[in-house]
Amino acid sequence: MAFNLGPRAIKFHPNIIALILLLTILFSNVLKAQDQTLSTIGDVLIFAMPATALSSTIITGDEKGTWQFTKAFVVNQALTIGLKMAIDKPRPDLSNNASFPSGHSSTTFQSAAFIQKRYGWKYGTAAYALAGFTAYSRIQADKHDGWDVLAGAIIGVGSSYIITTQYQKEHLEITFNSSDDNYLLGFKYKF
Repeated sequence: MAFNLGPRAIKFHPNIIALILLLTILFSNVLKAQDQTLSTIGDVLIFAMPATALSSTIITGDEKGTWQFTKAFVVNQALTIGLKMAIDKPRPDLSNNASFPSGHSSTTFQSAAFIQKRYGWKYGTAAYALAGFTAYSRIQADKHDGWDVLAGAIIGVGSSYIITTQYQKEHLEITFNSSDDNYLLGFKYKF
């Protein structure tokens, strides 16, 4: 096969054409596998992030945090599912009409916001990065557009910020006792 480009003609050997076609097919399969991997990671994070946030409250004995996470999770899910049903927006891949807002984004951002607000930015930064990756994976999977994931993120963060308070571990306990003309002042510090 030859292409005439003016004074010079480019000739392609049939093996080179076959090699280019083979590389194109393999490369497109690699990209498709990469997109599937991104989508799978996003699907795993929708369960892993709330499980991590809830487990952190249980492991640390933070009963108030467990209750706050549960309330924020329920509010988030109610808003997300309610809006999906009310708005009925088709997904970019046209698989159904449950695109707005992104449930993956709202769930992971709700978990990230809970972790950040309850336990601080030290833990919240990584949680927000994972939530952002989940939102990105939903766009790459052609399940949502930018507005869908933005709305999901706002609902998720908002539901946690409205309900969650900062964790206050009781470090210092002061006691005062009195009996018969004796007074006792005590301090107890917990690590």
